[in-house]
Amino acid sequence: MSEDDRVQKTLQELGQNLLSFASEGLDDKAVKKLVRTIKAARRNFVYGAGRSGLVGRCFVQRLMHIGLDAYFIGETLTPSLAQDDLLVVISGSGQTTSTFAIAEKARELGAQVFAVTAHPSSPIGKLANLVIPVKGKTRLMEHESVAPFTSQFDVATLAFLDGVISQLMADLGVGEDAIADKHATVE
Repeated sequence: MSEDDRVQKTLQELGQNLLSFASEGLDDKAVKKLVRTIKAARRNFVYGAGRSGLVGRCFVQRLMHIGLDAYFIGETLTPSLAQDDLLVVISGSGQTTSTFAIAEKARELGAQVFAVTAHPSSPIGKLANLVIPVKGKTRLMEHESVAPFTSQFDVATLAFLDGVISQLMADLGVGEDAIADKHATVE
């Protein structure tokens, strides 16, 4: 297999995973509850480790772009989390030690914890107030794939969370002009 074939096959595999997730795997009731809770929360916090953290940072940026108070746990400018806040944690395996510890502390503080994971019955899934199952291979290596390691889960989660942002924009009456207004001007 040439390098060009692997690139093409990876793109096709990631696309197929997204199509399958969108048509078969999306829990509409959970998505609606997530959107409602984000809108009602005093502040929205997000956490994930590794690539899940990068996806989480993308989500926080979009939440900020549409005018919501949003923070990524662990940044120097992140305020304290408290009751009436929402924490969205991202963990493909649902077993990430730091993610579990942060979710557990958030629950102790009275915040709601929603988990985005490929493994709803995992420790993080069991701890969460709501689980959003996202299809895709994780570090648990559930199946063979051309796409490297956790890429299926990461890409599907990014696409899903962008869909959540799109719904929030519609619900809040926020257009892309709001994103443009809050987009970085010094880069």
